[in-house]
Amino acid sequence: MARRFPTILLILYALLVAYIVLGFYLDIQYQAFFTPLTTLLAFIFAITHGMERLGRKQALLLMAITTLVSLAFECIGVATGWVYGPYSYTERLGYKVFGLVPLIIPIAWFMMSYPSFIIANHLVPAIKNVWAWRAGFAAIGALVMTAWDVGMDPMMVASKHWVWQNPGPFFGIPLLNYWGWWFTIFCAFLIFLAVCQVTPASLRPTDRSFERQPVWIYMIVMLSTSLTCLQIGLGGAALAGFFAMFPWAIMALRYSTEVV
Repeated sequence: MARRFPTILLILYALLVAYIVLGFYLDIQYQAFFTPLTTLLAFIFAITHGMERLGRKQALLLMAITTLVSLAFECIGVATGWVYGPYSYTERLGYKVFGLVPLIIPIAWFMMSYPSFIIANHLVPAIKNVWAWRAGFAAIGALVMTAWDVGMDPMMVASKHWVWQNPGPFFGIPLLNYWGWWFTIFCAFLIFLAVCQVTPASLRPTDRSFERQPVWIYMIVMLSTSLTCLQIGLGGAALAGFFAMFPWAIMALRYSTEVV
């Protein structure tokens, strides 16, 4: 029964995202609550799936570390311009923690960092040096996560959710932002792996269909982000975002066939 709940959430998330994306093309009015609702659904999926996949303690620690690290980096970024480049959030995403970062932002970081974590687990080979494995795991997981922002950031800037003070060359996004994304999740994953003393053996998967569910979430986000970019006239960002995320998802699905 416990494993059915993430499955139900995955189906609900897919249906809601499909309704929203199709609505763009069928002139169905977009509702402001769709953004927090989809984010919350994916967040709950991540934590419930994680508690089954990693165990309650490790899943909660991964959530806590990811949300706290991302919130800290975001607050520093907004206040100083370090990490990602100078930017600020508008009022469109609701309540701001410390008046700087919308509460939904660290929730969204974990929402996507968990699928990225699971994908990295399929792609990083086990090696004898545990610290080298942890560093490699964190580096690859951070790349998987950062791929999402290739299409997402141009989409959200075009929708006026945040503003860059010094627009950069990639659809107005400074390239430093992508380094900042990678560094944020690299730090979060490495801290988690170290604190929990995670080893390749402790993350060995056993259930193929359950293991693939976070990858499906990743692919749904990939498709919805790309299609939304197309709908608002960001064809280049749609293609870039799709091809940034697609290889990670396909490789994860391929290697998950080796689960026994």
